[in-house]
Amino acid sequence: MPDRGCSHLDAIASVKQPQRCECQECVKIGSSWVHLRTCQTCGETLCCDSSPNRHASKHAHETEHPVIASAQLGERWLYCYPDDAFCEY
Repeated sequence: MPDRGCSHLDAIASVKQPQRCECQECVKIGSSWVHLRTCQTCGETLCCDSSPNRHASKHAHETEHPVIASAQLGERWLYCYPDDAFCEY
């Protein structure tokens, strides 16, 4: 794999895709979301930082799962929270 800018991004061998196109935590509380992100450690799909609840960021900080992928159709990028690093794939 090419150098993606940080060790967390470099460690991603294959990108996990969303199992469902919904924020699992927003569904539980009856809330809405703007965009979706999929955790590359556990595969959970959650809402982005533009969404009211920011579940993807909360998940990353609480679990120390560093990398998310956009779950939006047509977007092919990864983001690493601890290193504030971004790459397209």
